[in-house]
Amino acid sequence: MITSEVLEELKKLHDDGYREMQITIIPNIDENAIIGVRTPALRALAKEFSKREDISIFLNDLPHKYFEENQLHSFILSTMKDMDTCVRLVDEFLPYVDNWATCDQLSPKVFKKNKATLLEYIDKWLKSDQIYVKRFAIGMLMEHFLNEDFKTSYLTKVAKIRSSEYYLNMMIAWYFATALAKQYDSTLPFIEQQKLDKWTHNKTIQKAVESYRITPEQKAYLKTLKRKT
Repeated sequence: MITSEVLEELKKLHDDGYREMQITIIPNIDENAIIGVRTPALRALAKEFSKREDISIFLNDLPHKYFEENQLHSFILSTMKDMDTCVRLVDEFLPYVDNWATCDQLSPKVFKKNKATLLEYIDKWLKSDQIYVKRFAIGMLMEHFLNEDFKTSYLTKVAKIRSSEYYLNMMIAWYFATALAKQYDSTLPFIEQQKLDKWTHNKTIQKAVESYRITPEQKAYLKTLKRKT
């Protein structure tokens, strides 16, 4: 079966040093589930397996056991050209995503040309009670809806999210920091009016101040908005 072939190929590509590094940066995953395969090798493997007629067997074989299987799954979906098939498979895969790396590296190119459909799914994903489904939805708003398709209502949707989960709050902060860089005038009131929880509010300011896309004057003002209580 293709699933066995995938695992065999992944194990051939293992790098012990890289594995140790992955264990430290993705601490919420069982270290026994990490093989240690570098991203360029995973992308090359995804390109190869995506051409297989039986790839659907691997994509439907959920949940996967190894982190790298999830990474490969993510990269395969990201290459798909048919929007309906791609977004359906993404929707089926997201509940099994259990880490920030797989979540953030799942970025189908076809989404860019099908934003109306994507937005419908984003609304659904934002309502999920699963951390990485929500994180992915916010990531898609950040990637596709902070330029010409931007609406202040998207900021409102994200600002309403409350969570104790680090990886979700980090994405919210990342989103608002990026929004400050791209849509400063529309985003600033959310900081001035303290519409985020304290930790996320301060993390947003920190990330914005670190950005080269924010002017020195804007950075100076944002620093005055840090919350102490």
